[in-house]
Amino acid sequence: MKIPSLLFLLAAAASVAPVSSVLAQETTVMKEGQVSESALIDALAPEEPVRTRSIRVMRAGESVTPPAPPKPAKANLLITFETNSARLTEQAKRSLDVLGAALASDKLGQFRFGIEGYADPRGVSANNLKLSQARAESVRDYLVANNKIDRARLEPVGKGDRNLLNSSDPSAPENRRVTIVNLSRQ
Repeated sequence: MKIPSLLFLLAAAASVAPVSSVLAQETTVMKEGQVSESALIDALAPEEPVRTRSIRVMRAGESVTPPAPPKPAKANLLITFETNSARLTEQAKRSLDVLGAALASDKLGQFRFGIEGYADPRGVSANNLKLSQARAESVRDYLVANNKIDRARLEPVGKGDRNLLNSSDPSAPENRRVTIVNLSRQ
């Protein structure tokens, strides 16, 4: 195999690795009792941009397409609530305490975060949207009151029953989740 071909294959493999980790991050749900501060910090810290040096020969009239901006860092958490309520369970509070410690860490302390609440599609969509908003606000309020996270850093958003992680089982627990999204730009 020629050296340029080998370099091309190595560069192609390196460019695919970050994509696969982002896809896995988007679909993996951290369950209560399995949430760790270090895993949350890793998931929520923005990725450092990959810098490369290259020379590209361009034809006359050809324009350079800028790379797509990186997807925001996010973590899906299975946070449980009492049935048809925004009241957090005790296990959810323990997971949120771990999240609070991660958000207060030196690595994440400078960023703002969205708290996206999701519901499963049982019931009326309009009610699910209100419930998911109330649940996102409940998570924010808990983090502010119990973990001393600045309210201005947290933006609760109800997503209702859209974007199911498990569309083959609409009532699956992972469809009733909270997603934390780093809203800060690099």
